[in-house]
Amino acid sequence: MDKKFWKDHYMLLNKDEENELEIFGYKAQGYRKALCIAGCFLSCGALLLLFYWKPEWDVWANCIPCSLEEADTVLLRTTDEFQRYSRKKVTWIDLSTSLLPEGSKTDSLLVADKDSVINRAIMKPQLKMRCIQVQKIRYIWDFSVKEFKKVGLLEDSNTCHNIHHKFGAGLTREEQKMRQLVCGPNTIEVEIRPIWKLLFKEILNPFYVFQAFTLTLWLSQGYIEYSVAIIILSIISIGLTVYDLRQQSAKLHDLVEAHNKVEVTVCTKNEGCKKLESRYLVPGDMFILDEKKLSLPCDAVLIDGSCIVNEGMLTGESIPVTKTPLPLVESPMPWKTHSMEDYRRHVLFCGTEVIQAKPVGRGPVRAVVLQTGFNTAKGDLVRSILYPKPMNFKLYRDAFKFILGLSLIGMLGLIYTVCVFVYHKKPVAEVVTMALLLLTIPVPPAIPAALTTGIVYAQRRLKKKKIFCISPQRINICGQVNLVCFDKTGTLTEDGLDLWGVIPSEGSRFQKIHKLPSSMPLPWGPVCGAMASCHSLVVLDEKIQGDPLDLKMFEATHWELEDCSTAQDGASDLNTCMVRPGPKASTAPVEGIAILHRFPFSSRLQRMSVVAQKIGKEQYDLYMKGAPETVTSFCRKETVPADFLKELEMHTSQGFRVIALAHKALSLGEDADVGNLKREVAESDLAFLGLLVMENRLKQETEPVLRELTAARIRSVMVTGDNLQTAVTVARSAGLIRRASRVILVEASEPEGSSPASLSWQLADDSKANTAGLSEICVHTEEKVILEGETCNYHFAMDGKTYEIIIKHFYSLLPKILVNGTVFARMSPAQKSSLVEEFQKLNYCVGMCGDGANDCGALKMAHAGISLSEQEASVASPFTSQIPNVQCVPELIREGRAALVASFAVVKYLTLYGLIQFFGTALLFWQLQIFGNYQYLIQDVVITLLVCLTMSLTEAYPKLAPYRPPGQLISPPLLLSVVLNVCFTVVMQACGFLLVKQQPWYAELASQRHCSVGNQTLTSISPGGNSTTSSVYSSVLSYEDTTLWPLSSINCIMVAFVFSKGKPFRKPIYTNYVFSVLLALQLGICLFLFFADIDAVYSGMQFLCTPVIWRVYVLLMLLVTFCVSFFTEDVILQNKHLWLLLRTLFGFQSKSQYRKWQRKLQKDPNWPPLNAKDFATKNTNEVHINPIYEHNEGDWGENL
Repeated sequence: MDKKFWKDHYMLLNKDEENELEIFGYKAQGYRKALCIAGCFLSCGALLLLFYWKPEWDVWANCIPCSLEEADTVLLRTTDEFQRYSRKKVTWIDLSTSLLPEGSKTDSLLVADKDSVINRAIMKPQLKMRCIQVQKIRYIWDFSVKEFKKVGLLEDSNTCHNIHHKFGAGLTREEQKMRQLVCGPNTIEVEIRPIWKLLFKEILNPFYVFQAFTLTLWLSQGYIEYSVAIIILSIISIGLTVYDLRQQSAKLHDLVEAHNKVEVTVCTKNEGCKKLESRYLVPGDMFILDEKKLSLPCDAVLIDGSCIVNEGMLTGESIPVTKTPLPLVESPMPWKTHSMEDYRRHVLFCGTEVIQAKPVGRGPVRAVVLQTGFNTAKGDLVRSILYPKPMNFKLYRDAFKFILGLSLIGMLGLIYTVCVFVYHKKPVAEVVTMALLLLTIPVPPAIPAALTTGIVYAQRRLKKKKIFCISPQRINICGQVNLVCFDKTGTLTEDGLDLWGVIPSEGSRFQKIHKLPSSMPLPWGPVCGAMASCHSLVVLDEKIQGDPLDLKMFEATHWELEDCSTAQDGASDLNTCMVRPGPKASTAPVEGIAILHRFPFSSRLQRMSVVAQKIGKEQYDLYMKGAPETVTSFCRKETVPADFLKELEMHTSQGFRVIALAHKALSLGEDADVGNLKREVAESDLAFLGLLVMENRLKQETEPVLRELTAARIRSVMVTGDNLQTAVTVARSAGLIRRASRVILVEASEPEGSSPASLSWQLADDSKANTAGLSEICVHTEEKVILEGETCNYHFAMDGKTYEIIIKHFYSLLPKILVNGTVFARMSPAQKSSLVEEFQKLNYCVGMCGDGANDCGALKMAHAGISLSEQEASVASPFTSQIPNVQCVPELIREGRAALVASFAVVKYLTLYGLIQFFGTALLFWQLQIFGNYQYLIQDVVITLLVCLTMSLTEAYPKLAPYRPPGQLISPPLLLSVVLNVCFTVVMQACGFLLVKQQPWYAELASQRHCSVGNQTLTSISPGGNSTTSSVYSSVLSYEDTTLWPLSSINCIMVAFVFSKGKPFRKPIYTNYVFSVLLALQLGICLFLFFADIDAVYSGMQFLCTPVIWRVYVLLMLLVTFCVSFFTEDVILQNKHLWLLLRTLFGFQSKSQYRKWQRKLQKDPNWPPLNAKDFATKNTNEVHINPIYEHNEGDWGENL
């Protein structure tokens, strides 16, 4: 395939996004299609089934590769490690019939916005458009760049001026119709999937197809009872799965249904405004927000007025956020770039609730639709639930390999059967039937169902502990977690903050601290003015609402906030809020302060500011508050006290949260338009006012939980938006960093001019004692400790800025830092996600625990994301805890380990059960015999099925072991366990089969079923006995069958007991009462059937009578096998110390990337670098950090 053709045939859809896909063009060919149809008929639908399982084969068989421009079918492939395929038909949208006005020319622009992709996608003169629909998003073919482009959104290339002038007056009626046809309805529709569809999809699962083939074979052989039992169980299993999927589908449908029925006032150019159902909204529409509460039906950019919005659906925190209009400026830059990271302050996101709309001047609050349907913020959230990121977990891949291995054994059995039955000149029909029967025996049809059972029980136990799960497959993955990232505020520490004190600054010197609460009110001054006005608080339903930190700060002033809608005294503008001194406030020379304009808080900017005016005064004031490091960078140097850093460190080192305040008198004219004031101009040359010191206490569960995780050799890492020094102090007090451990602060600088990027390594002040011994401790750590997961006695701490510079310029150093990185401060939401991803690249199994406020991306990215928030934002998190503390983390890991061990036990048991039955049947086939119908029924239903249903009921062990269970089935201990137990089974069955032939009472063909009185004598029947009587039972009745059945059946019970391991991951077997009683009953039933000299039992079970002494010998064989098996499993294979010794002897080392780095760093005498500085040798390409919705506007509780 030449380069030019490949370029036309292939492209990347959603490049560099989370849902990136490769797309290939194909064109159907008649003769290929005819051959495939013929193949489907000839194979009785088997080829159709294969195409259903493998859509890429369907496309390759029916179509030929072509350019995407000519394609009528496209093949899509994910770019992740799974490379899953799907196929889509290219459809046509006909625009000619309904849209073309009479007399208009087809070569004119059909959409007024000449930059719109719609104009470039129309095929003229036919007025048609090619499109595909992928994961609910529509893409149209852009003829100019020859690519599929997303529709349902306004182009990001629009400038602020364009948005105001192109769309500020609304679209024409024709353009609305055009966009509706191209973009589709503005709905987030989640179909309640019809039961027949769900049933069809479940039944066509490869496992059920194989099961149907097996059952057909068994029914043809007369195994009716067993087949019916399996059919009933399969129907129940399929029914429960379909019911569960239907319930989930209905729940999600109900969650989003209200979104599609919102009524909005839409303005059309030249036609005025009218009310419309939100489903008719299109990108570019201008709609009006009245004063009613409204759940936003689309993403929109505010162009006039301001709004107070509750973004709890997206951020997980019900804190009112103020939205400001997009400035009307002549700038060639796209509007998002012009607003920098702060563009979200102008955007109203779909699904969020507008609590208050505040017009500016006489005009109404206006917004332009940016994105509709599944392109919106809420649509993206729903799509992440509908199309979750698949998890690559070894258990399921290994289980599939196990099934393949068992199928190969079945194939050997098939060959063996054909040879034996052909040698004895049996009819072809019997040869084929018996061969297929032995082929199906080693593959237990219950493996997938049994794996699911353990997860269902674990999910039920988690539910009792108030931990809810939307992705049950991840429960097993939780058993492998060996690193947990914790958010700080609201997760490790309490949500609420207490204002501890205020430290004013005057004349470049810090004044005496004013501790709070205090009997003396805070005296009037610039600090009091800043605290009273620099916030994002609003009055809603006669109650002050907003960020908890803002609330605490404002309450400390004893001032009062007036409802903006009732403000007076020159504050008739609804965008103005008034604050006045309350009865308990200190006397102030002002009647109040009018807050005229807010520059909202952004996690990236780490500050907020307001433009205010004292009532009755002409002067305007700008007040700023934010992270101390950020605020001082905007202040004049002479106003910042010389001991600023010392004072800051003194408080942060005690774990306090510190916020800085600053002020500037603005020189504006009398009629200045404050709303159009540029932020970068206003926020400059400020005077430093002082510090607010806030207390944030650890939750009482935090320390014991972190201690428990450390004891279990599970790494804990703090990822926070807080100050670095505060984070390090909290990490120490929480036990993340032990008292004796050193903390190395990593700080990076961007390249400036000719000087390259640099990286410095400094010991934190509280770590400077005994530094001489540090490298010695690290280098000489014992290998045994490293094996157990301990790392060196030092921890790296850094902030988000340093992290980003390391990724850009020192990426090769990142793994070295991460294996000992413990504190990551001032991290933005995108950086949190990136950090989780980098840990995963080092082969850590990562858990993430956050309060959902700005951790959504990281929670989705982690192997096990646990949200402590019940808001809608946490829907995307695999796990949600209703108890808002970190106690859920060890609980989840415990249950994950128990579920994982149970899954392994079940797979091992079912493998043994299949092979026990396989070898027993193969031995009987040697003399053309088989187990009886009821003999199979008891083994399959009474023993195996019930064991599978109850084996996983054993609860998790309460204490976390200092090591993880094996993560894969194909590991030496597990494989050895299966192989050795198979060997014991084969030896025992072969001994029984051969020894019974040596007994004096043995006869090859026997019709004597009854035992004589006293069971002392037994009539021998010669091989040439009554052939008429013996022929009826000859295929079942034999002494070999009577001997092999108890050996097989009781062996199944024995391995069930042996594999039901208790400590260290599950409670002892006797605590699982149902399973223990069941095993005892099953053993009792088998012994009763074997020892009961009752004719009816012998007749039903198709047994022959044997002497009691022989039955005792059979029991002795079973007892010996049990003892050998139990000893091998418990004393040898489950002996952790023995395996560690063997690993050391044979020099086996873990292949995990983080282990390799740990070993490498142990041998490096120059690591860690101390009081050193590194420089980047060259500027590497910037590493892309996936941008996600950074939803912490106003989130002071986390980011300062």
